[in-house]
Amino acid sequence: MTYLLFQLVSVFLLLLAPLLASCQKLLQPVDCSAIYQQDKSKPSGVYTIYPAGKIFGVKVFQRRMDGKENFYRGWKVYQKGFGNAAGEYWLGLDNIYYLTKNKKSELLVNMEDFQGKKAFARYSSFSVGAERGGYVLSVSGFINGGAGDSLSYHNGQKFSTADKDQDKWPWNCATSFLGAFWYNSCNYANPNGVYRSGTNSTFSAVGVMWQTWKGRDYTLKSISMKVRPVL
Repeated sequence: MTYLLFQLVSVFLLLLAPLLASCQKLLQPVDCSAIYQQDKSKPSGVYTIYPAGKIFGVKVFQRRMDGKENFYRGWKVYQKGFGNAAGEYWLGLDNIYYLTKNKKSELLVNMEDFQGKKAFARYSSFSVGAERGGYVLSVSGFINGGAGDSLSYHNGQKFSTADKDQDKWPWNCATSFLGAFWYNSCNYANPNGVYRSGTNSTFSAVGVMWQTWKGRDYTLKSISMKVRPVL
């Protein structure tokens, strides 16, 4: 009798497992639009999403705000991500790829200087390719919010770090400009550069820089890069 009961319970669990898995997927939003569809009354904020089945609290995929996080990191770290979603943060190249893989997405870059002035740049189309291709950046459809377009120069470029040089420059842009980014030859933007305070021309273009707004020698107080699906 005990053996028969064990068999019945085992069969029940086998039948139940796919249902539980499907329910779990329904409760695990892959992006912010899925959260909104589940509950349209939710306010803006940091929520948990599940790109590629992994758990991440995310409002942006990149943020600089106070210099507390070291962004001069290696390839493996930039692949996986680092920092805190409520502070300075990099989501990870793998997860940015998964977020933009299956649906059209747009990018919003918000920035602020040390005098309290704010500007933004928006791109109506944004995606990042797979690791096998070098995480190529695809960005277009620039809309000016006062910051100018410092990102289109980087369109079509692979991601580079100090220990993985994939840029078009004869030397290594990441080591020369102390960051990691989709460098070309080399940069009009350096959001993952060294966090400094305002204008500093000692070493040009190594700071958290957006050239078309504040020039090459100005480190921004804050910058964030946000991606969302185009509904």
